[in-house]
Amino acid sequence: MATLGQNYLGIIEMLKARDPDGTAATVVELLAANNAILDDAIAVECNDGTKHRHTIRTGLPSVSWGALYQGIPQSKSSTQQVEDTTGFCEGLSTVDERLLKLYPGLEAQVRMNEGMSFIESLNQEMATGIFYHDTATSPEKFKGLSARYSTLGGGGAGNNIIDAGGTGSDNTSIWFVTWGEMYTHLLYPKGSMAGIDREDMGRQRVEDGNGNPYYVQEEKFSWHIGAAVRDWRFNCRIANIDVSDLAAGSVDIYKWMRKAYYKGKFSSRRRIASGGQTPPVSQAIYCNADVMEALDAAAHNNGSSDNFTRLRPMEIEGKEVLTYRGIPVRECEAILNTEARVV
Repeated sequence: MATLGQNYLGIIEMLKARDPDGTAATVVELLAANNAILDDAIAVECNDGTKHRHTIRTGLPSVSWGALYQGIPQSKSSTQQVEDTTGFCEGLSTVDERLLKLYPGLEAQVRMNEGMSFIESLNQEMATGIFYHDTATSPEKFKGLSARYSTLGGGGAGNNIIDAGGTGSDNTSIWFVTWGEMYTHLLYPKGSMAGIDREDMGRQRVEDGNGNPYYVQEEKFSWHIGAAVRDWRFNCRIANIDVSDLAAGSVDIYKWMRKAYYKGKFSSRRRIASGGQTPPVSQAIYCNADVMEALDAAAHNNGSSDNFTRLRPMEIEGKEVLTYRGIPVRECEAILNTEARVV
């Protein structure tokens, strides 16, 4: 039999969610996470149902110098098709009708408060997924960034991983990401909608653990999502950042930021359009709060002997954000401090 206190909204929770005047309280979401990557990411409709197939160029044709009465050698480019998949995550909010009737006039607000917790839970799960999910170990999910930038060197995306030297188990990463249809983007199934689908299922007849029926008000929350990296060259991962060493000030964090800036082609972002490529929608740098604090601390240590490029405040879309070389630096709680060493 299910434990009601763990899976269903009860009277204790209802009492906690009431103000002294009897009205439903505005719930302070202490568990809400700061995951700005969901604000930046763009979503593209899949071109093959729940899958997305795209073609990347893997080789250029050869050209040759010519001479009179000499033919032109034939050549061709080479391409490769890559297929990315999507997965869906769901939640079901179920509130006993008898419980709602105990608080007349508050039913809609109570259900709304409970619904917001499901939305936040989905947001946190998807932010984690963008960085860490892997279809190789969890086929029902989607392939995130870490699964694509997982091995140092060896060609392809591995060439855009920078090893910051951490060898223990308290490592973290900084991500430089280029968002755009030709670069990195999220996916949603063909013919559907992007983002969270919230559906009021209304009054439902359900059964308890003993098979006895009762009635509830039910809402279903679902998010069908995937991710694609069409051009790995325009992202970069600074991996193996030792968190304890970073806190102690023994990691030259701006050295690694500089290397990632040039490795991930961020230095050429203003020349992309003139080179015939589709310009990106946006570019951003993602790290967790510990890394952000270390970057900020180093930025304030601006003596005459350490005048390197630091974080600078800028206004982007009406908000003041810290930037590195004009690129917004976003705090993401989904990025762990317990990453295994990338080798």
